[in-house]
Amino acid sequence: MFDTLTDKLSGVFRSLSGRGRISEENIRESMREVRTALLEADVNLKVVNEFTEHVITKALGQEVIHSLQPGQLMVKIVYDELVNLMGPVDTRIYFVQPGPTVIMMCGLQGSGKTTTCGKLAMMLKGRGMNPMLAAVDLQRPAAVAQLRTLGEQVGVPVYADDSKIGEHGNVPRGAAVAVSRAAIAEAKKTGRDVVILDTAGRLAIDEELMAELRDVNEQAKPHQIYLVLDAMTGQDAVESARRFNEQLELDGLILTKFDSDTRGGALLSAKMVTGKPVKFLGVGEKLDRLEEFRPEGMAQRILGMGDIVGLVSEAMEKFDQEEQAKLQEKMEKGTFTLDDFMSQMTQIKRLGPMSKVIGMIPGMDQLTKQFGQGEGEIEGQMGRMKAIYDSMNRKERANPDSLDGPRRRRIARGAGVDVQEVGQFMKQFEMSRSMMRAVGGMGMLGKLKLMKGLMGGGLAGLGQPGGPMIKTKKSGWQAPKDRNKKKKRR
Repeated sequence: MFDTLTDKLSGVFRSLSGRGRISEENIRESMREVRTALLEADVNLKVVNEFTEHVITKALGQEVIHSLQPGQLMVKIVYDELVNLMGPVDTRIYFVQPGPTVIMMCGLQGSGKTTTCGKLAMMLKGRGMNPMLAAVDLQRPAAVAQLRTLGEQVGVPVYADDSKIGEHGNVPRGAAVAVSRAAIAEAKKTGRDVVILDTAGRLAIDEELMAELRDVNEQAKPHQIYLVLDAMTGQDAVESARRFNEQLELDGLILTKFDSDTRGGALLSAKMVTGKPVKFLGVGEKLDRLEEFRPEGMAQRILGMGDIVGLVSEAMEKFDQEEQAKLQEKMEKGTFTLDDFMSQMTQIKRLGPMSKVIGMIPGMDQLTKQFGQGEGEIEGQMGRMKAIYDSMNRKERANPDSLDGPRRRRIARGAGVDVQEVGQFMKQFEMSRSMMRAVGGMGMLGKLKLMKGLMGGGLAGLGQPGGPMIKTKKSGWQAPKDRNKKKKRR
């Protein structure tokens, strides 16, 4: 996501940072490169022109030319303009009293609309709401079956009326309205406080589709109308949003398939072209892969700065808090076992694809590229680490320092990996154990300093020359010696 755009913007800012002094021509030349990068990312031409002009005006007005750090000041200006371009965004869903709150979901076929209905229901259920899904897409029989399956998976009831389903073009006008009204009545009767209407889609916008959606809007009177867009379609998605909004007065947009090779044009163009904010992003196929959109975090990620705030928020929501409390207690006592290490790995996997997680950690995206780790390689490495762990017996897990050569060879055979990978796995565990024990022994001031370093982008340099090295007192715990190293002869 945004890899190409991020690389090109980083190159522009590196070029500016390498100059002691810059001129107005340098700024304009740099913004021409930024303009090209945005157009290649499929951003709307009008949006690109306005964006670059705003940046140039601000840059000249803030006297970047006389700045000792022109590259950093330009990054700040571009960051502010990206946030303005995509925001502000209020991701709250306003619920009515008495309920139910009715949310109407629209979108073209193939945009991921029905799946997004399930994701939204799961998100609301996780926040203590009692949602109901309503199968209002009567033109496509598979849509009703799909919604029923999604309802079972997330534990949410689905209202459907199979007698109203028909082949494309043969569904009588008013059927969708009847199902919507009946679903709302059923929600009132059963105490459901949110109804999500999964309306019909088409391969393209036509008058028949829009007439049906207008009828549902006028008769069912939804409190919120969201349009689901495929982020991979770029400017086509934005044009669809503009046309839908002319007919329905949308409340917000949801972009799906954001975990794929998305160039970013739809996200960066949508707000300015339609006047409607992107409220949620679909970032994976699993039903928990719907997240609130934060313009600040997205701007940071586009500029290669990560999104540590978004990562911490998501971790707080998806991590097992009881498990984290146990780990904190162990850290304070100076104990961190191999079982704890693997438990943490399982927790991290709940955050989604590792490419997404790494992109949210300042500096880590560049670091993985330096080591040549491509898409999916980290997941593959984590899978091999799990296989190594599973090949150990209980005594070995309890006392990993006891793993001598023969034991490592046996574990490697059981896991189907080279014996060197077992050694690498143990080194990674020992590094994590050293870090956890050191952090556990820190005072509050030390932890605050560490967090300040990490949030400032220091995580990539952790343990590296010049990076925020975690140190222990001389009297504290020391890392175990590698027993496989040959002793030096004197």
